[in-house]
Amino acid sequence: MPEKDQEKKGNHMRITLIEPRAPGVHVYAKFKLPRLGLPLLGALVERELGIRPTIYFQELGGIDWDVVASSDLVGISTITPTAPEAYSLLEGIKKRGNVPVVMGGPHVTFLPEEALRKGADFVIRGEGEYSFLELVKRLREGRRDLDDIPGISYRDGEGFRHNPVIPRVDDLDDLPWPDLTLIRNWEKIRILPVMTSRGCPYNCKFCSVTKMFGRRYRFRSTEDVLAELETLHRRNPKATIFFYDDNFTANVRRTKELLRGMIERGIKVRWTAQARVDVIRDQELLELMRESGCLFLYLGLESINPKTLESYRKEQTVQDIAEAVKVLHSYGIKVHGMFVLGSDEDDVKTIRQTVRFARGLKIDTVQFLVLTPPPGTETYEELRLQGRIIVEDWSKYSGHHVVFNPRNMTPYQLQKEGSIRAMRRFYSTWQCWKLGLLFRWKDMAIYVYAHHAVNRWRSLNRDFLKELKERGFRIRKPGAGEGDPDGDRGSPGTEKPMGPQPLTHPDQGRA
Repeated sequence: MPEKDQEKKGNHMRITLIEPRAPGVHVYAKFKLPRLGLPLLGALVERELGIRPTIYFQELGGIDWDVVASSDLVGISTITPTAPEAYSLLEGIKKRGNVPVVMGGPHVTFLPEEALRKGADFVIRGEGEYSFLELVKRLREGRRDLDDIPGISYRDGEGFRHNPVIPRVDDLDDLPWPDLTLIRNWEKIRILPVMTSRGCPYNCKFCSVTKMFGRRYRFRSTEDVLAELETLHRRNPKATIFFYDDNFTANVRRTKELLRGMIERGIKVRWTAQARVDVIRDQELLELMRESGCLFLYLGLESINPKTLESYRKEQTVQDIAEAVKVLHSYGIKVHGMFVLGSDEDDVKTIRQTVRFARGLKIDTVQFLVLTPPPGTETYEELRLQGRIIVEDWSKYSGHHVVFNPRNMTPYQLQKEGSIRAMRRFYSTWQCWKLGLLFRWKDMAIYVYAHHAVNRWRSLNRDFLKELKERGFRIRKPGAGEGDPDGDRGSPGTEKPMGPQPLTHPDQGRA
């Protein structure tokens, strides 16, 4: 298949797109993996309009503000933890002139009026490729009639207008391949992201994917994906491919077809992907994974507490988790386990049991994440209505900070046990030395990095930890979550959000 380029139509409109940096540090902070939204938008406007945008991915380097100030349009993409940095960039742009700014991404999809109040001229909600393209066309022509552009929000007199959302893209092959070369310093990218599908047929309670992309699983044709993989492999034969799909194996037949194609065409890449524990049910799939170069699978294990798994609507058991790790290891595939701690069924005891389980199972690498409910999720709305949200500084919504009042322990207990101690126990000094004694130098390097990252996180968040500890908060279920002398109990009904004053959460109804 030829590259998805068309003859460029000459014009001089200048577009700059920015992906804000993530806040703080975490175990995988050193892996610079750009999200694909902006490279896809850039490829689309270049294909359709002949405009080649400049993209800044802040994790790879700084922003040339002269380029930004001379732009005809600036786009900023944001997820919840990058929202404060995105708004800071927005403020900086507006101070340098009257450049129109459009914002998109999951966070502003669910809180469009927040972005408009901060100074954004436009917000694109949902899957915004064609809405963005139409907006660029109108601005290039000097038109301000926006009422028929689907999925766009903007100020309309004294109020706000929210146009109905455009239907989700049905044929993903109609979209161009994301162009990573549009990103400044793209040569620094060592792991190349590829998205082969959108949507997720599952409905985990704390996840915003289905709200953003729907539960209908849509995927690109095998031929289109293989052609992109061949192009990326020619460009950088040593790079690892990361399949960005929320569930790479949701359609097993289609996944096997893709992997067979990789093998038959000799696309010899190392690759990683996100999957569920039920991936082990198909032996042929596992064999194809091994033969096609699967290096790591990122599994959403979440918890070993059956009640927590049920509350998350995870549809898996502890036995499923243990069997998945064992079987994948037998095929030479490493496992990165992701646990989400802090449900209403969790307490200090279950968290410690989870850490022991992960160590005993010999999971290769882990992330112990604190339950974090971004706007747009069912969990966020539930906690907000219950008055249990205690932090509305969006930069803390990274999975590494407690932002709500747990039921069976204090926020400080959850922070210390579910984030700091859990990671330190798994990536302990002894574990680092043990890997060294076994001459597993690459694994040892990851563990040493993770160990230092946890210590650095704790150092950078001393004020946050101190405030959590001093404020206390009452444990909501008497007698639960005992065993931690640092978990001071406060008086009931005194919870107030930490950090900035609570943000207004506007009605998300469509005009």
